[in-house]
Amino acid sequence: MILNLTPHPVRLYRSEREDGNDDLDTHLMKVYEPEPTSARLATNEVSSGMWPVLVEFGHAQNLPPKQDGYQYIVSLVVALALADRRNDLLVPYREVRNASGTVIGCRALAQPV
Repeated sequence: MILNLTPHPVRLYRSEREDGNDDLDTHLMKVYEPEPTSARLATNEVSSGMWPVLVEFGHAQNLPPKQDGYQYIVSLVVALALADRRNDLLVPYREVRNASGTVIGCRALAQPV
């Protein structure tokens, strides 16, 4: 089972889906709706009023423990932070873009290593 721990739906398309099409249903295979709580990295701003803002990224929050039979779609930053400890984290890969260039989905899910 795959659970989406991002704050937005993740649309998975077939590989033949072309960019530049505004129809969300063309070659759509599956939509992973978001779970009520998103996984994120804790943040701590270490500068005040500076540009750029200096930020320390900490531990993952709202990420369930590993469980047999479950994989989790998370943001790339969460997956990269835990790549050496978790093999159950997936990220959207090979983005699909609409006519205005906005990402509307992906053609694959990837496991960062």
